[in-house]
Amino acid sequence: MAVLPVRVWPDPVLSRKAEPVDVIDDAVRTLLNDMAETMYKADGIGLAAPQVGVSRRLVVMDVPGPEGGAGTGLIFAINPRVVAREGACTMTEGCLSFPGLEIDVKRAERVRVEYQDLDGQPQAVDADGVLAICFQHEIDHLDGIVFTERLGPVRRRLALRDYDKLRRAEGDR
Repeated sequence: MAVLPVRVWPDPVLSRKAEPVDVIDDAVRTLLNDMAETMYKADGIGLAAPQVGVSRRLVVMDVPGPEGGAGTGLIFAINPRVVAREGACTMTEGCLSFPGLEIDVKRAERVRVEYQDLDGQPQAVDADGVLAICFQHEIDHLDGIVFTERLGPVRRRLALRDYDKLRRAEGDR
């Protein structure tokens, strides 16, 4: 396994719709395992393939449980899609492609997600809480949408200004 470089905004790969995975082979499994190692190394809870420069519909996630309780464990999602949404909530999100930036994003409170696992078997998950938010955030990446695009124009402009300041401060170190 390998740790892959994470692409940061405004890398163009983050704005492209990712291609579906037609064949789940050893190359796809290796990429997913490398993505998981990359996610853990960066202390993330989710990572989409475009974030490592691969425009394919692949996601890895490992969402912690509430207050240190049991989490989801590692999820490999191939060609994931949200098939149902319910309710609304606002949660503070971060993104490995926007290091240091945290913003409040409004999303569906509950989602049903369908995807294929490493063996190509169909899976369905009814998710709420952080898991629902993480699925929506990562699937947005597959559709070429970053979390700042979920904000209104004024909040987006402020968030991008804050991100620019963070990048400049990081460059000064």
